[in-house]
Amino acid sequence: EVRLMESGGGLVQAGGSLRLSCAVFGFNLDDKDDYCVGWFRQGAGKDPEAVSFIGSTDGRLYYEDSVKGRFTISSDNAKNMVYLQMNSLHPEETAVYYCVADLTAAYCSSWRYEYDYWGQGTQVTVSS
Repeated sequence: EVRLMESGGGLVQAGGSLRLSCAVFGFNLDDKDDYCVGWFRQGAGKDPEAVSFIGSTDGRLYYEDSVKGRFTISSDNAKNMVYLQMNSLHPEETAVYYCVADLTAAYCSSWRYEYDYWGQGTQVTVSS
């Protein structure tokens, strides 16, 4: 059974930083081919928005345009963990952040329906 468990959310002032963690259960980041793992976020009253992904096929890192240069996605395959380092946070980035996985992907998509597995989410609140 695939499960994703996020942690690391919280309250931070505008311009501050947070590091989100996602523990992956049910498949090994090192052993499996063709997967994409990463992060979506959903603000109150909004649709989920793609943030960042790691693709297993080519090892490429994907970032939504507004977070480029501020957010960094990484993984520790030995620990089966995925991280999202978020710097220079803006109040409008207040949202629930979800760890997601697509286990059939050759390349990562920003379309939320490609992702079959979602964690429970972790709240990030950025105060102005």
